[in-house]
Amino acid sequence: MGFLRRTFSRRSRPRFRAPGDEPDERGRVRAPAAPQQVTQPPATVHIPAAGGSRSTVTCRVVLLDGSDVTVELPKKAKGQDLFDQIIYHLDLVETDYFGLQFLDEDQSQHWLDVTKPIKKQIFNGPPFFFFFRVKFYSSEPNNLHEEFTRYLFVLQLRHDILSGRLKCPYDVAVELGAFCLQSELGDCDPQEHTPVLVSEFRFSPKQTEVMEADIFHKWMECRGLSPSQAEVNFLNKCKWLEMYGVDMHIVKGRDGGEYALGLTPTGILVFERSNKIGLFFWPKITRLDFKKSRLTLVVVEDDEKGRQQEHTFVFELSSSSTCKQLWKSAVESHAFFRLRQPARSQASRNDFTRLGSRFRFSGRTEYQATHGNRLRRASTFERRPSKRYPSRSQSMSRGNTHTHLHSCVEPVRENGVWQCYGSQFQFCCLSETMNTSLLNRQISWNGIVYSIPGVGGDRYDCLLPCLTLVLFVDSAPCSYSI
Repeated sequence: MGFLRRTFSRRSRPRFRAPGDEPDERGRVRAPAAPQQVTQPPATVHIPAAGGSRSTVTCRVVLLDGSDVTVELPKKAKGQDLFDQIIYHLDLVETDYFGLQFLDEDQSQHWLDVTKPIKKQIFNGPPFFFFFRVKFYSSEPNNLHEEFTRYLFVLQLRHDILSGRLKCPYDVAVELGAFCLQSELGDCDPQEHTPVLVSEFRFSPKQTEVMEADIFHKWMECRGLSPSQAEVNFLNKCKWLEMYGVDMHIVKGRDGGEYALGLTPTGILVFERSNKIGLFFWPKITRLDFKKSRLTLVVVEDDEKGRQQEHTFVFELSSSSTCKQLWKSAVESHAFFRLRQPARSQASRNDFTRLGSRFRFSGRTEYQATHGNRLRRASTFERRPSKRYPSRSQSMSRGNTHTHLHSCVEPVRENGVWQCYGSQFQFCCLSETMNTSLLNRQISWNGIVYSIPGVGGDRYDCLLPCLTLVLFVDSAPCSYSI
């Protein structure tokens, strides 16, 4: 906190605690998230304007599964009208976590205000382009009641991971990829599936052939999980990631250095480059103001003697519009995650927010969403297949020597090595097939025959990564470079 005061603080004054003088619990903040850059596919659904209105506007909404919907609305339609059409089309019940996002002329991201006319918010069009996405990331995904809602969260988080917005360690990325395959393809069948299949999917921005082999192995361990169970496991892994649901905004401190504010369910994170240097908890934020391009936070903390001290932090943004967007996102986030119900009264000088705008959160809070949603006895929906890419076999034909395993018997991995039992093994080099035989102790790969040194035993367990043959003879490993 000392570093934050030196960097951002404008003033501080002691505030001694009198009897009954407790910290103000009214702190609010949260923000939108960036819409994934999706190539717009042809519209698959068209919803005409009701009543045959002649004066209409066209809105095109990209959904989380990559499909899109074209909606015709009256010219004076508000954001709520468009949002309701999308919700009706999706048959979505838990609507409070979602929103519509658009890009302005400067490619800055904005959430569509459902209380205002569409044409007064977006000027690139018609047609007006929007992205349907998760606006508030549930602090506890297990509280999401419906399987369809959890499926949409999984799609959003996959986009976040691929875009680099949500960073995750290697081992977590492997598990998440395996859960995705289990949800979409079901149980792994080693007779039919290979790591080559994994290469047709995109799970990580740093996806490699080694990662794909590890994902394939993890996928086999997911045997028996239903699509819903795999998605629940996916969400329970993601919720522990440090950047889960964090909405980042670039700001400048008093020292002129560049920092980032991350809006979360618990408060506002402060980052210097990729290092987290502070956290303002919502209950400790007593005031949040903005004026032009300057955002001001007033935070209360206890000193060494247990006395309350009030500190003011000032951040500069690139423009007044981006500052207002950050402020509005913070107000909505605080209201959604911290309040049981949004405040309906007019703002006062003692309110959490003041100055700059009369904007107030108009939706329901997370508490209301988890305790007041109507439940359906059953609902059905169809999971849209993921976008598939050319497998690595094409690159292998151009000289890539990394080899993937495909055996005619079910493989087992022990101590990091694939083990296959049988007298005839097939290894798929993506473009070529390699056969090994116990009779002549030879390997044929890409038309070249390699001899295996004479070793005894009746069991060969083989792995060929990058032209290195690993043989297990009676459980004793021997490696030979080819």
